[in-house]
Amino acid sequence: MKQFELNTTNSEETTQFAERLASFLQPGDVIALEGDLGAGKTTFTKGLAKGLNIKKTVNSPTFTIIKEYNGNLPLYHMDVYRVADAYEDLGFDEYFEGDGVTVVEWAHLIEEQLPSDLLTINLYHEEQDKRKIVLKPKGKRYEQLCKEFFA
Repeated sequence: MKQFELNTTNSEETTQFAERLASFLQPGDVIALEGDLGAGKTTFTKGLAKGLNIKKTVNSPTFTIIKEYNGNLPLYHMDVYRVADAYEDLGFDEYFEGDGVTVVEWAHLIEEQLPSDLLTINLYHEEQDKRKIVLKPKGKRYEQLCKEFFA
């Protein structure tokens, strides 16, 4: 599987990357977001929301699991870090097959419930504010999205 990488030097660049990526998304797209605590997962999601023209303040849904936002496309922001049972039926598939974009933080914790085609984005601390962002497309839709984005 081909992967795509970029580096950001501050949170604003991470936000701008996500904002630009939003213009390539369409209904039903799923982004699996991974990274250490403080690596920028919520910063990324805020940028994505900005790119989808969402006016509401985006914050991590750590205790509610799922937050929904309306913009050019709905954004379904999930944080599954506290999901006790990876097989618990919380209706994730309804979001994955819905009319919006789904972002799942800590997606590996519900790997069995994720769709087979998705875009995994890993954020890594490099040093201080620097981040390495690695996109791993799974499926033709996401491979094409990454090729167009990085063209």
